[in-house]
Amino acid sequence: MYKYSNRQFEMIEEIKVKRELMINSANRLGFTSDETIKHSQELDELINMYQRTIGQTSRANEEVKFAFKQMVMIWPKVLV
Repeated sequence: MYKYSNRQFEMIEEIKVKRELMINSANRLGFTSDETIKHSQELDELINMYQRTIGQTSRANEEVKFAFKQMVMIWPKVLV
């Protein structure tokens, strides 16, 4: 099972807060107001940062899996 790191959890919380700000702004001022657009752009940046972070974690996990598979392939030869 996948566990979130503290940083990933913090990023998710930031995304939630920014999303609420954007929604509230859109409801008060309209979808095309400068404030709503600003919140939307900031939300996009946070989501992109989060996705890059997840991608890096994913890549690191894949490297570990590959190394483990290589080790498993070598072990039987060493034991013979």
